[in-house]
Amino acid sequence: MPRQRRLRSNGALLDAYSQAVSGAVEAVSGSVVHLQIRGRPTPAGQTSGSGSGFIFTSDGYTLTNSHVVNGAKSLSAVYPDGREVEADVVGADPDTDVAIVRLPGKHREWAELGDSAELRQGQLVVAIGNPLGFDCTVTTGVISALGRSLRSQSGRLIDDVLQTDAPLNPGNSGGPLVTPDGRVIGINTAVIAGAQGLCFAIASNTAQYVVGEILKFGKVRRSYLGLGAQTIELSQKLCRELNRKPAGAVRVAQFETGTPAAQAGLAPGDIILRFDGHDVTGVDDLHRLLTAERLGKKVKLDIYRDGKVVAVTAVPGGRD
Repeated sequence: MPRQRRLRSNGALLDAYSQAVSGAVEAVSGSVVHLQIRGRPTPAGQTSGSGSGFIFTSDGYTLTNSHVVNGAKSLSAVYPDGREVEADVVGADPDTDVAIVRLPGKHREWAELGDSAELRQGQLVVAIGNPLGFDCTVTTGVISALGRSLRSQSGRLIDDVLQTDAPLNPGNSGGPLVTPDGRVIGINTAVIAGAQGLCFAIASNTAQYVVGEILKFGKVRRSYLGLGAQTIELSQKLCRELNRKPAGAVRVAQFETGTPAAQAGLAPGDIILRFDGHDVTGVDDLHRLLTAERLGKKVKLDIYRDGKVVAVTAVPGGRD
């Protein structure tokens, strides 16, 4: 291919890429706000912080990370044009690191949430946020992986996390991860310190579930048994005796009086093998299975106690 033709071809490809990125930025950047947090308690006293968020409804509902607004005594949002308004936290779910903030008034600029289930590995994405206080910074990358799990600050695993190599820095947290068609498919949430190109976002479908729960019930409903437990490894001999392939299980360490675990007759030392027909290989499995749909419904627990497997029935409750 002649050199001039190659240059024109490369230029056309660059233009298409640039247009895709610019189009995504144009569609969403007007909804991105810089959140400023004041009065957050620390061991050294109160301090301030900042992060990002994006408006997703015309009446000012804004998504961000739970860890961005956690502990804030006061919160303000700075629009792209420099205007600053006071904001209120509507609700937060530390277990998924998603929070909803409300900004006053009506808004002409708001972002549309997309379907994260339609994403494909290698797909182009654009991250918008306010890293280190630099307003409305744009970075690009691809979806590096789908379906990752990430430990939240509450200790639970967040499932269905998106991995991207779009560069993120402190202050990007809570900002949108956007596809070229201008739909938000993730909330930027974390980076791996000391690594390059390992960044993560909460999937938009997870965020939409959290939004529905918080706006309807004021919190994300989850069922619970009310026990302290630890993940253990079963011996190969015991696995053979139980005809069990997974080696992991959950040992009951303690439980609170009057909880569903106590009412079911569970005792310290019991080993939970199955929950409602599902193998339990660790505490994270138990957390995933204790969904809102199981509130008030009987579930069967297969436990190993005194050298034999016994079944007990529990009715998971809900936390206040």
